[in-house]
Amino acid sequence: MTFANPNMLWLSALVVPMVAYYIWWLRAGGAALKVSSSSPLESAPHTLRYYCRHLPMVLRSVVVVLIAVALARPQSSEQLTKTTVEGVDIVLSLDVSGTMLAADFEPNRLVAAKDVAAKFIADRPNDRIGLVVFAGESYTQSPLTTDKAALQTLLSQVEFGVVEDGTAIGMGLATAINRLRESDAKSKVIILLTDGVNNTGQVAPMSAAEIAAEYGIKVYTVGVGRRGYAPYPYYDAWGNLRYHQQLVEIDEQALTDIAAKTGGEYFRATDKRSLRDIYDRINELEKSRIETDNYTLHTEHFVGWLLWALALLVVEFLVRRLWLNKLP
Repeated sequence: MTFANPNMLWLSALVVPMVAYYIWWLRAGGAALKVSSSSPLESAPHTLRYYCRHLPMVLRSVVVVLIAVALARPQSSEQLTKTTVEGVDIVLSLDVSGTMLAADFEPNRLVAAKDVAAKFIADRPNDRIGLVVFAGESYTQSPLTTDKAALQTLLSQVEFGVVEDGTAIGMGLATAINRLRESDAKSKVIILLTDGVNNTGQVAPMSAAEIAAEYGIKVYTVGVGRRGYAPYPYYDAWGNLRYHQQLVEIDEQALTDIAAKTGGEYFRATDKRSLRDIYDRINELEKSRIETDNYTLHTEHFVGWLLWALALLVVEFLVRRLWLNKLP
């Protein structure tokens, strides 16, 4: 409870001189009645009217306080918030080819990429995010959605071997574009992560990049893999998992050209920490626009206080005129 005119509460101090005057008036004799002898009255019993003889003064004092509170305009306040969110539509296009099992990331590139992508999704609560995976072919693992729990579940189910092996970067990009082409979001983004060179698919990477640019889609490309050689897994003749050192080949020029064509950027991740830093960087570059307007709604309560004051004033009049106007 707050008061619009708190200084008016000082009017309640009028009760002090009212009470002081009332006490002086009583000691001065009050409404005295002269009689020849008071002895018959001294033996008369004290009724309820005798004990309530000061009630009118009490009621008048309460009325003054109630009027002072009403004039101070008591109010209750309610804070209202209106939030407008303009999110970013984002599609993660993730390479799941066999080379993503290389162990230069802990425990391998694919698991590391999924872990970092999961954190990125959690950090974007206001955006619609979709997921595309590709190897020799591409498919949509999740359309654009705001259901982050479902998206995290679908991301965790991504694994190697669900499609024919290979690296169809153009197909991975084209499928992601297809998910965004009808989006009405002001900002549309694809994060394409791969560790190889386009070697299959019906769509050339640069052709897909040109289509993305026409739709106003920005593409951030991420090349994954340490520089030089990395341990790649294979199974020997007895079915045992082995690793051999293999040269890391990433078409950085193609990834750079794709990003430049669409207004994005190319990044190179050589370990899980640098991959996390890249996603953090993209997170900063593609901010959702959130506008918050705060409103304060005031509700006036002075009417209730005035009604109570009027009611007590009526009670005071009735008590004084109809009940206490007789001798006890």
